[in-house]
Amino acid sequence: MGAAFYIQQVLNGLSFGALLFLVASGFTLVFGLMRVSNLAHGSFYLIGAFVGIVSASFTRSFILGVVAGAATAAVVGLIVQRGLLRRLANQEMAEVLVTVGVSFVIADLALVIFGGTPRSMGAAVDMPSGSLEIGGFSYPWYRLFVIVFTVLIGIMLYVVQNRTRIGAIVRAGVDNREMTAAIGIRINRVFTGVFIFGALLAGLAGAIGSGVTSVNASSGTEILLYAMVVVIIGGLGSVTGAAVGATAIGLIDAFTKVWIPEFAYFTVFAPMAIMLVVRPRGLFGRV
Repeated sequence: MGAAFYIQQVLNGLSFGALLFLVASGFTLVFGLMRVSNLAHGSFYLIGAFVGIVSASFTRSFILGVVAGAATAAVVGLIVQRGLLRRLANQEMAEVLVTVGVSFVIADLALVIFGGTPRSMGAAVDMPSGSLEIGGFSYPWYRLFVIVFTVLIGIMLYVVQNRTRIGAIVRAGVDNREMTAAIGIRINRVFTGVFIFGALLAGLAGAIGSGVTSVNASSGTEILLYAMVVVIIGGLGSVTGAAVGATAIGLIDAFTKVWIPEFAYFTVFAPMAIMLVVRPRGLFGRV
């Protein structure tokens, strides 16, 4: 195996890790701030993917498809949070059951509307296409675009979380939400805003991710499992942890699927189990 093989697998791992980061960063902020185990979070990814695919096929515009997918996921997130979860505040079991139910409903609707055939983002007019050619090495521009785009999103999230007043409020809410509310911050509005933003990130991941890998009605559940592994490794409430965890899981997944495909799931979930034993709050966990 030459250098080209390792470079290709690293880039494959980084592109998959980029999608995991977008999903996990929203999930970790919602879980860290609201203590809500939103098991419908993967459904926002599914909504973003299918709406993005349909919108791009009609408009022939990749950008409009991505915007439509992310915006639709954000709207559904608002409906779920304001219409359901707000009424079940501090009822952890009820929140889990409701979000599981929402995920089943959305998955079944996707199956009825789109069928069981895997779908992917078509070649829209403004969609990055072609391959990077360096010597004998070739790699799709689209996957490189996903990596670069996600790095920019990650930098933005880091700056917002660590250098702005909004980020300070969110960090304070993650550390001690009761004290945050006691000093006059309208924490319920912060909850709603973070939940919608998390749904938007998941929808964004689904829309751009549908150009990397095909999606079907079960893709939401699959991406959620990976995202939960990322969150456990990285730690609740930490964007940096989500980035590190997503990169690690993406690379592990890429190499093990080539070297030991029969143990691919084991090698992904084993680090999570070890982390729960050695450092339950994760690498960068704030709580």
